[in-house]
Amino acid sequence: MAEQIVILSGHVCAGKSRLAENLAEHFNFRHVKTWSFIKARGENLKLERTALQQLGERLDRQTRGAWVRDDLQKIERQESVKGGIVVDSVRHPGQIDFLRKAYGRRIVHVHLTAPLKELKRRYEQRKKRKTDIAELGKYADVLSNRTESKVEDLRRIADVVIDSNLCNEEDIVVRVASHLGWYGREYVRLVDVMVGGQYGSEGKGQVASYLSPEYELLIRVGGPNAGHKVKIPGTDKNFTFRHLPSGSLSSEAKLLIGAGAVVHVPTLLEEIANAKIDVNRLMIDPQVMTISEIDRNRESGKGGVKGLIGSTGQGVGLATARRITGRGKSGVKLAQDIPALRPYLHDSCDVLQRIFRAGRRALLEGTQGTGLSLYHGHYPHTTSRDTTVAGCLAEAGISPSRVRKVVMVCRSYPIRVGSPSKEYTSGFMSKEITWAEVERRAHFKRGKIASHEVGSVSGNPRRVAEFDWVLLRKAASLNAPTDIALTFADYIDRQNVNARRFEQLTDPTIRFIEEVERVSAAPVTLISTRFHERSIIDRRAW
Repeated sequence: MAEQIVILSGHVCAGKSRLAENLAEHFNFRHVKTWSFIKARGENLKLERTALQQLGERLDRQTRGAWVRDDLQKIERQESVKGGIVVDSVRHPGQIDFLRKAYGRRIVHVHLTAPLKELKRRYEQRKKRKTDIAELGKYADVLSNRTESKVEDLRRIADVVIDSNLCNEEDIVVRVASHLGWYGREYVRLVDVMVGGQYGSEGKGQVASYLSPEYELLIRVGGPNAGHKVKIPGTDKNFTFRHLPSGSLSSEAKLLIGAGAVVHVPTLLEEIANAKIDVNRLMIDPQVMTISEIDRNRESGKGGVKGLIGSTGQGVGLATARRITGRGKSGVKLAQDIPALRPYLHDSCDVLQRIFRAGRRALLEGTQGTGLSLYHGHYPHTTSRDTTVAGCLAEAGISPSRVRKVVMVCRSYPIRVGSPSKEYTSGFMSKEITWAEVERRAHFKRGKIASHEVGSVSGNPRRVAEFDWVLLRKAASLNAPTDIALTFADYIDRQNVNARRFEQLTDPTIRFIEEVERVSAAPVTLISTRFHERSIIDRRAW
C-alpha cells in the first residue's frame, strides 16, 4: 500500500511530468501516467493528444471521473508499491473527488500553473523533441478541448499551487517536498561525531570500527596524513585507513568522504581496492580536493614542513592552501576533475538529506587530534585544518543541530610523531617521558611497547608524555563531549589486558578514569584494553 499519493494537475506544459520524474528519482515514488490508463482502455488508440483528450472526456462522462481511482487501485492490488505514488495527471474535479474518498489524507493535490505566453513557448519547444504523444499544431488547439480549457479551475481545490514560471525544476521539487514534510518537520539529531582529544593516534580507528555496525552511514573527513589502524574482523591482520571510514570492514554501512576532505588519488584507489569496497557503497563529494605529487614533494623536500615541524609530508597542507590560492586556476583538481573517481561522485548534501529524511543514523569520524588544530593547537606545530567537532562538521557539511553524541577519544599516554634525527621537533608536549618508563610502570618487558609505537603514516618512532590534564580540559571545552573513549588502558597496567568488565580493571586504572571524568565533565563509556577487535569495555547507556 502506498504511504502517500501525490496527484498533479495543471495545463499542458505547466511542468507536471518533469515534477513527477523528479519525485520518482529523488524520493522513490512510483510515476503513474493517466494517459497510459486511457491507452489501455482504447483499442487501437493512437498516442495523439486529441484522441487521448476525447477518450478521457468520454470516460469522465461515463464514470463521473471514477476511472482514475479504479485503475490506480488495480496497480496497488497487482504490484507491491512501497513509498508513494505520483499521478500525472488529473484533469477533472470528479477524478479528484473519487481519489480523495478512496485514499483520504494520503492524497495530496499539487497544481502547477504558468502564464499562457510561457505555456505556448514551452509547447513549441516540446514539439521539437521526440515525445510519447504526437502533439497538435498550436497551443490554441490544445486549449480548444473543453476539459483542458477548465484545468486551471482545479487550482481552487488544490493543496499546493506553484507557479512554475517563477522557479526552476529543482525549486519546485524542494517546495513540494517541504510542504509534504519529506525533509522532516524538525532537525532530528541523528549524527554522532568522534574526534581525538590529544595529538592524534589516540586509537580512533579501533573505536570507530567497534561502533560502526550501529550506523547506516559512515563519514570521513580530513586527509591521508592520518592513518587509522584497525583489526580486520575475524583475522589477526591489521588494516590502516587513510581516507575511508575506519568501520568500512566491520559494517555494511554506506561510506561518504565529505566535501572538505583532501585525498591523494592513487592512495585512495589502492585503499578502495584493498578493502574491496563496491562502487555502489562509497560516495565521494565532487568538491573534495586532490593532492598533487608536487604537493607531496614540496612538503617532504628540503625546506618543507616535514623537516620544519615534523609533518608527515603527505601534501595535505599545500593542497589545502592551493584550494584557496588557486581558485580559478587550472592546476586545482577536485574529485570531479578526476576520471577514475567519477563513478563514486555524489553530492554529500543530497546523500545526507536522504539519510536524515529516512531517520537513519550517521557516524562522523574526525582525523588527528584537538591538540593539532590549526587554530587551537601549539602553532606552528599544527596540522592544516581545525580538528575539533566544529571543524569536522564544517568539512562534512553537517549542522551542529544534527549532532546527538560527541565521543572524544583519549589515550592513557598522549603521543606525538617523532623524528629519526634531531633535525626538528614535532611540537610541544607536557612532561615528556620515555617508552621505557611506560613499560616499567605497566610491567611490560623492555621494548614490548616501544616496538609497536611508530607512526601509521610516517613510520617514525613516537614521542610519549605524561597524561596532559590541561589539554584534556581544553579539548573538552572545545568539543563538549558527551562521552570519553579511553584507549590503551593496558599501558596503565598490563593486567588490564585481561579485563572484560569495568570492575576487572586495576584500582589505579579505575581511579584514573574517575579523574578523567571529573576533569572532562563527561563519562568514560568506552575503554580499550588492548589492540584487538574485542577489546572494548562498553559502559554506554545509548
